[in-house]
Amino acid sequence: MTYDIAVIGGGIVGAATFYQIQKAYPDLKILLIEKEKGLADHQTGNNSGVIHSGLYYKPGSSKAKYCVNGRHELVAFAKEHGVDHDVCGKVVVATSEKDLPFMDQIFENGIANNTEGIKKITGEEIKNYEPDVVGIAGIWVPCTGIIDYRQATEKMVEVSLSLQPKSKMLLGTEAKVFDHNEGQTVIKTTKGTFAAKNLVFCGGLQADRLAKKDGVKIKEKVVGFRGDYYELTEQAKHKVKNLIYPVPNPEFPFLGVHFTRMTNGEIECGPNAVFTFKREGYGKTDFSFRDTVSALSYGGTWKLFLKNMSFGINEYRRAFSKKLFLKTLQGLIPSLTMEDIKPGRAGVRALLLGTDGDTRDDFRIEYGVNSIHVLNAPSPAATASLAIGNEIKEMAIKHFDLK
Repeated sequence: MTYDIAVIGGGIVGAATFYQIQKAYPDLKILLIEKEKGLADHQTGNNSGVIHSGLYYKPGSSKAKYCVNGRHELVAFAKEHGVDHDVCGKVVVATSEKDLPFMDQIFENGIANNTEGIKKITGEEIKNYEPDVVGIAGIWVPCTGIIDYRQATEKMVEVSLSLQPKSKMLLGTEAKVFDHNEGQTVIKTTKGTFAAKNLVFCGGLQADRLAKKDGVKIKEKVVGFRGDYYELTEQAKHKVKNLIYPVPNPEFPFLGVHFTRMTNGEIECGPNAVFTFKREGYGKTDFSFRDTVSALSYGGTWKLFLKNMSFGINEYRRAFSKKLFLKTLQGLIPSLTMEDIKPGRAGVRALLLGTDGDTRDDFRIEYGVNSIHVLNAPSPAATASLAIGNEIKEMAIKHFDLK
């Protein structure tokens, strides 16, 4: 059988794309191929589980638009299909005077991006939401929430498959070669050969490599950054009610270490951000010769390092020091002690890095010959997934001439 569309990648963006296209075109036969044994095994299943509000993103950017639209759609989907979630709100905390100008900027971003209900609060008012947090000012963001992204991904695929019995999901199947013939592409995988008229690539950490296999020329490379988490012990869980974020440093491409109450009741603290020597490596000493050579032979990586040298050194030191990690956490909750935190899990984030060391901050989706490639989908892609999936559906209507 020749499938109408094959989606490569079973993270939440791939699942949302499958769902949006199948829902709009229930007669299409769609194949979802995922190389891991389960869905959402990389970025989706190892992120902090936050439903982002749209506060941080440049007005008019794809991130801003898709985050806000996607958030509404994701919450509606979770309510309809019983996915664990809670729109609990968060506080963004300024801990010093130098945070205030950027706090004001992200507040204005939030207003421009229609982030509903946000308001500035004083240091005293912070304690109305998070009694153990110490700060000089903050932003209350009531529309931020938490969700089980792995469960959401699985549900999107389950609903999609229920719409069309001839659609199929293949787990533990890696797509290796794409042979373009007239009118279709033959996909050679580790578990056989399949044919599809059109392809959508949602490869995350492998996005650049899949693009090249499909004949799409890109200058940039994906570089991975590992984020380590700690968890609060039982004795300390009462110190965090919902979500607590610092005002992010505008010179650094990540949001900073934060506290998140997860849907299972655990409290996570993190993540930091360190260069990883293996794209899909979750241990501190994981190493891949191929991934390391790929990243360190690329000029953009070194330019990023040089731009962020002091940040990078501090992040590495903190990765191997519980004491330094605790010190960062105490910037928000001074009463935390060494006994209050224990090592947790880790996640890896993909950054499409420009040759100039630019982190290619906005989402990026491009066409191939009979394909669509999601080349860059960093945070808040999970929150925005259904909006991204809808955008890919619209692109597919035109590019694949869907009827």
